[in-house]
Amino acid sequence: MGPLSSPATTVIPGTDNEMLLARAIALRVLAYFDVFSHPLKIDEILRFADDGPQCAELIERALGELSDHGIVQQHASYWGLSDIRTKVDRRIASERRAVARMPKAHGMSRRIARFPFVRAVFISGSMSKGCLAEDGDIDFFVVTTPGRLWVTRTLLVMYKKIFLLNSRRDFCVNYFLDTEHLTVEDRNRFTATEVVTLMPMYGNGTTEAFFERNAWAFGMYPAAPQPKSREVPIGNGRTKGLMERLLGGRIGTVLDQWAMQLTWYYWKRKFSGMDVRSFEIALRTRTYVSKHHPRNFQKLVMDGYEKRMSMLEQRLGVPLS
Repeated sequence: MGPLSSPATTVIPGTDNEMLLARAIALRVLAYFDVFSHPLKIDEILRFADDGPQCAELIERALGELSDHGIVQQHASYWGLSDIRTKVDRRIASERRAVARMPKAHGMSRRIARFPFVRAVFISGSMSKGCLAEDGDIDFFVVTTPGRLWVTRTLLVMYKKIFLLNSRRDFCVNYFLDTEHLTVEDRNRFTATEVVTLMPMYGNGTTEAFFERNAWAFGMYPAAPQPKSREVPIGNGRTKGLMERLLGGRIGTVLDQWAMQLTWYYWKRKFSGMDVRSFEIALRTRTYVSKHHPRNFQKLVMDGYEKRMSMLEQRLGVPLS
């Protein structure tokens, strides 16, 4: 893993509190994004600084010192922990793919917004950060009316299976909340990063309410601006309005409960080897939330981050948390 692979402790001169804090902040941010092999520019490091706004000049000085001692690397205007040139090339290529696929993401957002009981649509995942891997999917985060989340999810999944031939490439709906439960339950660096980078697309004010209810994420990243909404009003199209009236009564309630139970039993069988704690985090199944992350990506990322932080602390001989 490049400079992180050496067990020897590196002592960097300079003990003033400002510089020590700047080093720690920069390394925490770089360690997190290194899990994704994603190098960062100075302004991006500042955006994801978790200890209050920092001076760009101070962060740059700290990075320069760390670079002089082989802890971090620089290429062009990007910074990373290791293999920087290769990672910069990959990032640039992934940004080009994201730009090319963004019109498709906008179109799919509009399509999702037309489904009954949908009240907000966000682009999430790597696309919300302006990047897309060669085999990457376009991820969406959807907010529904209370008591109809599972009906909505089932209709969207059926649409994907029937009309998109079950392709996830342009239509991956893996996280749902309802308007009465907008707060993301897990609170850590991973979920905070996902919240502050969401791209609001449609919502009639629901997207703004979501960000207000998740102010904790912006508290973790004080310099991260609240995403600007480009949302177009969802409205009540004729078909959407008719479906909501048809499924708005008891039949809709029964169908929603049935859809949730059926999905839960299916996931329990399919992922029977997953322990209870992992299942709860990766496949959260409640009346007001549906989360489908069978690889438990959150745990993979946080484990990778903790490993990098441990190696950096061992290398520097000082705590960075």
